[in-house]
Amino acid sequence: MSDELAGRKESGRKELGGWAKLGVDLGPLLVFFAAYSRFDIFVATGAFMAATAVAMAVAWSLTRHIPAMTWFSAVLVGVFGGLTIWLQDETFIKVKPTIVFLIFSAILFFGILRRRNYLKALLGTAFTGLNERGWHLLAWRWAFFFLVLAGLNEMFWRLFSTDIWLHFKVWGDTLLTFIFAIAQMPMLLKHGLKLEDGKKE
Repeated sequence: MSDELAGRKESGRKELGGWAKLGVDLGPLLVFFAAYSRFDIFVATGAFMAATAVAMAVAWSLTRHIPAMTWFSAVLVGVFGGLTIWLQDETFIKVKPTIVFLIFSAILFFGILRRRNYLKALLGTAFTGLNERGWHLLAWRWAFFFLVLAGLNEMFWRLFSTDIWLHFKVWGDTLLTFIFAIAQMPMLLKHGLKLEDGKKE
């Protein structure tokens, strides 16, 4: 199997992994940044929408299905990107990340209240051995972290220039998420995460 694919779930369906997943997830955002650096935010928004469609096509060609998160992102990019271009108002594309983060946070909190861990349903196969306490803590932490990201996005687009907001969105946002994810490792290991099993998968 190619290094670009990360095995199969229990259903036998292929899932993106490695550089392919990174490209599908971050590629459209990098295209947005590159287009804005050369043109303006409206051209960049159009490029972002086109790149998102390409990312969906790549995901389909490699796995014969499109992940739910990719669909979700594409719908929001289509709606808010379309409004940005149609009304020539950059507010719509700037507020999109806030809405995305708030939706993610609300879903996790709703699941916690219902005693259903939606994070586990999404990432269960990636965290071998993690016990229920670990999943509960992880869901709580990500729910609050998404609230923080929503607040930061609101602060940057409202108080700073488009240039600064976009740099935060592409680099700061991504770096914070990476650091936060890595910071969860001690807790995950304490609650049963098996790194060796994960490496074998």
